[in-house]
Amino acid sequence: MSELRQDLVSGDWIIMASERAKRPHDLLRKAKRAPSPKRTCPFEDLEKSGNVPLRARYPAKGKWQIAVIRNRYPAVRAEDRCAMGMRQGPYSYIEGIGHHDLVITRSHTKNFASLSLSEAVSLLELIQRMYRRFANDGCSRYVSAFANWGSMAGASVYHPHYQLLALPIVPPDVAHSLEGSKSYFTKHHACVHCDMLRFEHEAGTRIIEENALALAVTPFVSRQPFEVRVYPASHPPSFEATPRRVLREVARALQSVLRRMKRFLYDPDYNFFIHTAPLENGARYRHYHWHIEVFPKVSIPAGFELSTGVDINAVMPEEAAAILRGERKGARIRNV
Repeated sequence: MSELRQDLVSGDWIIMASERAKRPHDLLRKAKRAPSPKRTCPFEDLEKSGNVPLRARYPAKGKWQIAVIRNRYPAVRAEDRCAMGMRQGPYSYIEGIGHHDLVITRSHTKNFASLSLSEAVSLLELIQRMYRRFANDGCSRYVSAFANWGSMAGASVYHPHYQLLALPIVPPDVAHSLEGSKSYFTKHHACVHCDMLRFEHEAGTRIIEENALALAVTPFVSRQPFEVRVYPASHPPSFEATPRRVLREVARALQSVLRRMKRFLYDPDYNFFIHTAPLENGARYRHYHWHIEVFPKVSIPAGFELSTGVDINAVMPEEAAAILRGERKGARIRNV
């Protein structure tokens, strides 16, 4: 039966309509994935392709395994000054000044799930280092860190890479989440995400992966089929301030989720991204709880979603969790 579920943080409504999907024994379509030739890949030889100097690297000496480079086609431009606010008639706008970097791993084929755990942790630590650098420039308010894997997820280059956009604004979806978290904290004197995690731990039905320091769940209010969120079990508001031992377990849980998606959802394209507190004045956001959101590309928003802002999810999160735990076969999703 259909249900309308309200998100505890944002207040948004989601329609859960499992009857719009075929039965779980009808498997998802297997992705057709073919690596591009190394000889034409711009990330194989960064010097030859003009992607130097490196912005940061790991390790510091010898042959790099992870490198940060400027995006040659940036959404915002880097300048030695802060963006200025402007007005044009009734409209307000801000100059598109910030940073748009790419984080490249050495391997041409290993995405985040395929890295060793130590490589995955080193990758997240290098991203943390870039967050702290952006925080020190005095101009950036928020950093969006995300991965697009596969053409359906928006990746234009096959070679695994991750993107960092340092912005002079707090994006609206993040601001919405911050406001909802603060409102809950003011009313209940508790972190909304921590309360949700305690409930999920007790219920158990939507847990995908759990270790001493991290937890992966299909949210009770999942916007899309097989959406997963990975949380530190403790309460760190800021990704960049998270200690290595916690980061290691978050990386472990995220890798497990992505491997389960490859196995049980037949290797879909996906996006994952970090939601964290803004860079300014971390104490101001003590009510927040950073996390990683994962969205496999198994459905397409259509007219109703675009016209109302209300998502329709054809797979109940409880069933999605069971499938990702390997307890049931996958479900083929119809885009109707």
